[in-house]
Amino acid sequence: MNTISLFFLVSVAIGGIAWVFIYPFLSGEKKAEKRMESVARSAPAVRVAAAARLTQKSRREQVEGSLKELEAKQAKSPPLTARISQAGLSWSKNQFMMISAGLGTIAFLGFLMSDAGLPATLAAGFAAGFGLPRWILRFLKRRREAKFIAAFPDAIDVIVRGIKAGLPLLDSLKVISADSPEPLRSEFRVILDVQAIGVPLGEACTKLYERVPVAEANFFGIVIAIQQKAGGNLSEALGNLSKVLRERKKMRAKIQAMSQEAKASAGIIGSLPIAVMMLVYLTSPQYIELLWTHPNGRMLMAIGGFWMSMGIMVMRKMINFDF
Repeated sequence: MNTISLFFLVSVAIGGIAWVFIYPFLSGEKKAEKRMESVARSAPAVRVAAAARLTQKSRREQVEGSLKELEAKQAKSPPLTARISQAGLSWSKNQFMMISAGLGTIAFLGFLMSDAGLPATLAAGFAAGFGLPRWILRFLKRRREAKFIAAFPDAIDVIVRGIKAGLPLLDSLKVISADSPEPLRSEFRVILDVQAIGVPLGEACTKLYERVPVAEANFFGIVIAIQQKAGGNLSEALGNLSKVLRERKKMRAKIQAMSQEAKASAGIIGSLPIAVMMLVYLTSPQYIELLWTHPNGRMLMAIGGFWMSMGIMVMRKMINFDF
C-alpha cells in the first residue's frame, strides 16, 4: 500500500513539473507571450492614438460615462449615518449606538428578572440591541420614501409649469422648497443650499438619491444632469418624467390591490398559531403552561417559533413585488 501511494505521489509530481515547464511549449503559450511582447513595444503609439480618440469623445459619451459613475456610486451600501438621515432622523452615530445599547440592556434585564433562561435572555438582548433599532430605521425610511413618492409628481409639474412660464429652474425649485409638504420641502431646500455653496446644479440634484434612495429621485437627478451637460428642452423632459412617475404610481397601487388578498391570507395564517395559543391559555392554562415551564416545552416552543418565522418570511417574500 505504501508503494502504491509513493508511486501515485511521484506520478503527480512528475505530471505537475511537465505541466509547468513542458506544456507551455507544446500549447503555444510561449509563442503567444512573445507576440504580446512585440505588440507591447508599439504600445506608446497606440496609446497616443487612443488618447486622441478620447479627447474627441462626443457629448453623449461623456454623459453616459458620468451616469455610469453615478450608478456605481449608488450601488454601494450606504453607511449608518446615511441610513439615519434617510429615515429623517437627526441622530448622530454615537446617539444611535447608545440608544441601541440601552434597548438591548433593558430587554436583557427584563428577561433575566423573569427567569426566562440564559439563552432566551441573550437572544432577547441581541434582538433588542441590534435588530429592533435597525428595523425602526427601515420602517421610518420606507414611510418617508412613501411620502416623498406620493408628492413628487406634483412637484415635477410645478417645475414644468414654472419653466414654461419663463421662470428659471432655481426659482421653480425655491417654490417647491417653500410650499411643498415634507419631506420634499427639506430635500429641495438641501439642493438649493448645496448649489449656493458652488456645487453645480446637476450634481446637487443627483445627490438627492443619496438622501432619498428611490428610483424617482434617481430619474430626476439623471434628467437634470443630462440637461445641464447636453442641453435640450427641460420642460419636455420633466413633463415626460412626470408622466412616467404617475404611471409608476398607478402600477404600484394596482399591484397593492391585486396582492391584498394574498397579504390578508398570509396575515391570517401567520396569526393563527398565536391566536390558538391564547385561546388555549384562556380555557386551560395548566395544559399549555408546560411550553414555558418545562425545558422540553421551551425547546419545542423555540423550534416552533423559528419555523413560524421562516414561514412568515417566505410568505412575505412571495407577496411583496418589486418593479
